[in-house]
Amino acid sequence: MADIASVTLEVADPSAARRFYSAAFGLDTQLRLRASEAPTTGFRRFTLSLTVQGPGTVDSLIGTALDAGATVLKPAAKSLWGYGGVVQAPDGTIWKVATSAKKDTGPVTRRIDEMVLLLGVADVTASKRFYVAKGLTVGKSFGRVYAEFASGPGPVKLALYRHKALAKDAGVTPDGSGSHRIAIGGDAGAFTDPDGFAWEAVSPALADS
Repeated sequence: MADIASVTLEVADPSAARRFYSAAFGLDTQLRLRASEAPTTGFRRFTLSLTVQGPGTVDSLIGTALDAGATVLKPAAKSLWGYGGVVQAPDGTIWKVATSAKKDTGPVTRRIDEMVLLLGVADVTASKRFYVAKGLTVGKSFGRVYAEFASGPGPVKLALYRHKALAKDAGVTPDGSGSHRIAIGGDAGAFTDPDGFAWEAVSPALADS
């Protein structure tokens, strides 16, 4: 099964971004960062989600993200599916921190259970078909609205969401242009998907090297 071995964010200042992600979320090895001045405006058509155990952990991570320089797009709040909020990092990347639990059942920690890369795509069905052909296995699928791929040993799960629906979920307008400012590393090889997201050939064994 094809797998995501790494996610590289393309940022103006890698050193500043590294300090932010360490302080905000404790992400030291899960993300790669590299310098880029590629033009980009508005919504970059992806978000990264951190799934955690309870509301207290959501609040803790969002709090340290704000202290480190993030801005709020959606304040943390209860919803039908659980509890979560959305922030934007200084480099422009949108992060959602969420839990399916509506109350804490244990001590508050800063443990991240799962990281999910959500791509905002024009046609979920077509993109799902494309990724299946590349070796990914569908884990969940809700028609033309959402698709989630089964996780391998890599640190990141991939999911597809309709572009406008993802923007609404993130609390931003769907308009945007230019570079996505992200590269996905995996063992499926190097390619560009139908929505312009670039994949790079990375062995899972080398992801942390």
